[in-house]
Amino acid sequence: MVTDISFESIKHILSTVSNTELLESIELAFLHYSNQKAVVPPVGTISFDDPRGDVHIKYGYILNDDYYVIKIASGFYDNPKQGLPSSNGMMLAFNQKTGVLAGILYDQGYLTDVRTAVAGAISAKYLAPTKVHTIGIMGTGTQAKLQLEFLKGVVDCRKALIWGRSQEKLVAYQEAMTDSGFQIETTLEGDNIAENCQLIVTTTPATEPILKWSDHLTGTHITAIGADTVGKQELDLQIISKADLIVTDSTKQCTRHGEIHKAFNQHLVETNSLVELGQLIEQGKITRKENDLTICDLTGIATQDIQIAKLILEHK
Repeated sequence: MVTDISFESIKHILSTVSNTELLESIELAFLHYSNQKAVVPPVGTISFDDPRGDVHIKYGYILNDDYYVIKIASGFYDNPKQGLPSSNGMMLAFNQKTGVLAGILYDQGYLTDVRTAVAGAISAKYLAPTKVHTIGIMGTGTQAKLQLEFLKGVVDCRKALIWGRSQEKLVAYQEAMTDSGFQIETTLEGDNIAENCQLIVTTTPATEPILKWSDHLTGTHITAIGADTVGKQELDLQIISKADLIVTDSTKQCTRHGEIHKAFNQHLVETNSLVELGQLIEQGKITRKENDLTICDLTGIATQDIQIAKLILEHK
């Protein structure tokens, strides 16, 4: 029998799952991927120019698991102008042994948003400096809000500096985050993020760098989540070339269409210098030097979708 789970039910179920359980589940997603205990074909991508948008189709299975999962997630970036969310999509879970459809998760992209934010928290857990005085968020959308929510569980800092492209969007962000527990300041200048923040998360669909190289970035960790298709880029190439450590969720994906793909194509980054997040989780938190600059490039991998879909089905 197929289980249909509505958007409202998915949000309710997730509200009953602790952040700790979510973190552990998504950490397993990275471990399974990097330990080659999953089958994950290349990502399917459909891009649109007018209006701007992209659709990602991610699918696969974890060996000896209950399900294989197909996830369709879209981002149409002009939707907010029409009062619509930029994200949408759904997940389909099939019995791994029989191929029978087991569940339809009408999540409207919400599960993708959550598992991405959890991945950002995992990145900070293993890579962020011990002392973070200010968290920098570049972007004002859904992911810019969720990243802070999940960072609460892994970073003590409660001061955030938010960069946006317009004062209107920054004001709306502040209003939406009134009860976040963070002291929030805003800026229209990307240089302010580099100068003041020791943990930076970039969350935009930018195609040109929004964060430029600065000596202030030494001693900083950057989690880059916006670049997930060819052509997107949030970080100046000089930042990537000067990084002491670059971590990927999937080296194969990141060198094809992640934040580092342009640097990789220009031979500024070599695959043998990259570490996957699953490998890092297995090794444990890194020992940072005071001036280390670290980057985590997150493109989103199917095992994350499998793990969060399983959580919903197990708690339904």
